Amino acid sequence: MSRPLTDAELTVLGLVAERPRHGYELEAVIEARGIREWTSLGFSSIYYVLGRLESRDLVSSTRPDGTAKGRRVYAATPDGMRLLTEATRQALAELRPAHPSVLVGLANSPVLPAREVVDALREREARVGERLAAIQATRAAQEPVADFVAAIFDYSTTQLRAEQDWTAATIRILERAMTKSDIKRDRKDLYAPRAESFQLVDVPVLPFLMVDGEGDPNTAESYQDAVTALYAVSYTLKFASKQRLGRDYVVAPLEGLWSADDPTVFLTRAKGEWRWTMMITQPDWITADMVDEAVRLAATKKHLPAVDKIRFGQYAEGLSVQVLHVGPYDDEGPVLERLHHEFMPANGLTFNGPHHEIYLSDPRRSEPAKLRTILRQPVARM
Repeated sequence: MSRPLTDAELTVLGLVAERPRHGYELEAVIEARGIREWTSLGFSSIYYVLGRLESRDLVSSTRPDGTAKGRRVYAATPDGMRLLTEATRQALAELRPAHPSVLVGLANSPVLPAREVVDALREREARVGERLAAIQATRAAQEPVADFVAAIFDYSTTQLRAEQDWTAATIRILERAMTKSDIKRDRKDLYAPRAESFQLVDVPVLPFLMVDGEGDPNTAESYQDAVTALYAVSYTLKFASKQRLGRDYVVAPLEGLWSADDPTVFLTRAKGEWRWTMMITQPDWITADMVDEAVRLAATKKHLPAVDKIRFGQYAEGLSVQVLHVGPYDDEGPVLERLHHEFMPANGLTFNGPHHEIYLSDPRRSEPAKLRTILRQPVARM
């Protein structure tokens, strides 16, 4: 069985099958048709390829002027025409695997800072644009061209436009991942309400780390254990997300769901009768497996009595009323009184879930008068 033709050999054989040509004519046609965009065929290799084809009796050469120093003109032999026909049919039908170097680069991209990956892709994007412009200019200089030549140009430009689209989309994805997410900034409708003014909001389903308990948050040791464990696991998740996924974010504020058999205890501040679920929302790309691993890792670094009580799940509130309270926690009573007995009845609303608080301030670092707390109550229309 004869050795298959290389792409370069098949290309040159096809050109001399069109009509006999000498080396300089071949170079002119190769340049004019942009053939080097899709074959590795340099000027110095044209005569090498012709020599290989002639050694296999696929082309023959003559000197039309009859002199020993005249230019050799090459033409396809009958054997060359038969092999060209077979190889052309196969080349049209065959689908060869491509091995773009950019895929190797992406596979190894974790060794680079995210910004360098994006910068390198932007450089690639510019080069693709330059090549596309060059091919379009080459075609424009030859118009009108034969249909098969037009198809060759169309294939190259279509591939390059697809490269442009893919590169631009990949850059956008990577740049989004580089931007630190912050739910307080990204969801101001949920985490930046106005003070003293009740607002209706539709709260979507959100993922949370949660710990359940009961008792006075000021004195119950279980409350402090729960909060400590939530923050320890949340920061462990943050670092894992940044290192493994390249996605950084601001750890969300502490939140609490509060309930009791007698809701009036929230107005009277009878804290010993409160039941609570302390929680911190997580980005939507955090998975249960990541949480399980973060819980195990956090437990190895610090004594966390409540870490085994952490659960990860979705919490749905839906329609809710919220307001920003500025001041001590114990001054919330009058605000809740207005919410429960004025705003809700006036708007045909009733309770539809536990009282919810979001703590925007760190009580260890803020004066009581400057504490900022979102008070939220899920409601239903009567």
